Amino acid sequence: MDADIKRVEPVPGAPALIRTGQLLTDASGMAVAARWTTAVSEADGIFRIRLSPGVDVCDLVTTIRGQGHPASPNHVLVGQPLFFGGPASRPFPADPALLPEAADGDVTVAVADTGLTAHPWWRESPWFLRQRRETAEPLDADGDGELDAQAGHGTFVAGLVLRSAPGARVRPLRVLDSHGIGDEAGLLRALARLGGDPPQVLNLSFGGHTFDDLPSPLVEAALAGMAGTAVVACAGNTASDRPFWPAALPEVIAVGALDTAEEARAPFSAYGPWVDACTRGEWLTSAFLDHGAFRGYARWSGTSFATAVVSGAIAAAAGDRTPKEAAAHVLDPRRTRQIPDLGVVVPAPR
Repeated sequence: MDADIKRVEPVPGAPALIRTGQLLTDASGMAVAARWTTAVSEADGIFRIRLSPGVDVCDLVTTIRGQGHPASPNHVLVGQPLFFGGPASRPFPADPALLPEAADGDVTVAVADTGLTAHPWWRESPWFLRQRRETAEPLDADGDGELDAQAGHGTFVAGLVLRSAPGARVRPLRVLDSHGIGDEAGLLRALARLGGDPPQVLNLSFGGHTFDDLPSPLVEAALAGMAGTAVVACAGNTASDRPFWPAALPEVIAVGALDTAEEARAPFSAYGPWVDACTRGEWLTSAFLDHGAFRGYARWSGTSFATAVVSGAIAAAAGDRTPKEAAAHVLDPRRTRQIPDLGVVVPAPR
């Protein structure tokens, strides 16, 4: 575990991961926290505060919220499969696959993840050629000659989106490193960047638990500001009903995973009344890296990838609908079956 990541457990049996000694708040909360502050940075109205040694960030967040100001520890967010604990999976090499042909459409899917690598499915696409260098996906950040734990995660997710919606434009945002680790501050910065040009669909194949099992008010407010975007997030590979954020937010479509037969819950998938949709999440094939045994394609399992399938289905339905109308169409219980604690079943692409 990174040296600046700390496991906290104010409620026994309900741990969360945070950045050590970091607190997030707005200008009003900054005034309350000033006496415990050793350093501060600000971006888009969000203050990231480094606290004095010995200050309990969870207690201070509770105090600031009690005075009516939004605040949160800088929770660690992880790509799925989970990097810290819980069931996990690694990618396996797969034979090449074809992407259905489609003309470029007007639907943009923002993929906040580990970045995006050039791939035959999109190497010549105008939307890919316009990407900035900083969205490129790192492969071996620690220099050990091996792929990092979640290198290729963003590329795999983007490929699954395009398998369902081959005419969509993908907009990659790098919010996780190649080990699948990010944090709430990075997510808030990414959401602020999207604010001026919101996509029709936003895919969040990562998440985490909070110290009090309540949503971060800062993330909740940022996502609520994207009223015209369908936000889709993974329910987590926790095999539990504990809320996983941001998926458990009411305005977010939380996606669980089904087994390969698309009949029952995949053993690793989270579940609960807060899960809205599910689709196959086991042994999916998608675009990947050209590295070692991999030749651009892989099979992988996780709620991350079920999420990408649902995002693609919504993008495919959004051509003549608003994003929210497209989401309602895909999740219409009259069109398909439902599974208790997993929501509406969305068919996976064949």
